[in-house]
Amino acid sequence: MSLFSWPVRIATQVQAANALLGRTCAWLTLFLVLGTACVVVLRYAFGIGATALQEAVMYAHALTFMGTAAWALQRQAHVRVDIFYQNFSTRKKAIVDTSGHLLLLLPMCLFLGWNSWGYVVNSWAIYETSGEAGGLGFMYLQKSIILLLVGSLLLQCCADLVLLMQQLRTPALSEGIQHD
Repeated sequence: MSLFSWPVRIATQVQAANALLGRTCAWLTLFLVLGTACVVVLRYAFGIGATALQEAVMYAHALTFMGTAAWALQRQAHVRVDIFYQNFSTRKKAIVDTSGHLLLLLPMCLFLGWNSWGYVVNSWAIYETSGEAGGLGFMYLQKSIILLLVGSLLLQCCADLVLLMQQLRTPALSEGIQHD
């Protein structure tokens, strides 16, 4: 058993967990469409304000984007200007990805986590609710989605770094490896 086999197994499990989270959150887009349509029909056809439904759509919107961010990173579906990158060898791509993860993604996640921790904890301390009449009583859960984003991106960053290091160690084997 290789020294690097257990980190690769853990990285693979992290990728599977982030893929499951991402696929699950992606299904919320269906709710976004249906919920928004219901809010519009209720408001303009019947003159009924559906604050709770409107806020539920807002929560789903946040969860859709923040819950799928690590999955998008895993699948390399994030925004990238790859004029040069697309023509790089697998080894050069691994070096660029490793550098980006270490110099940009990791510090951004740590900064966001550090700065949002108190915001989320304070919301949980008072079980913050909506300021709107008829709104949902779970504002603290919506704010916690920020930490879900940070945690899933940090885990995906670490998993990617392990797999990129493995790829740099054995470049001949990595030519056929594709992300999910």
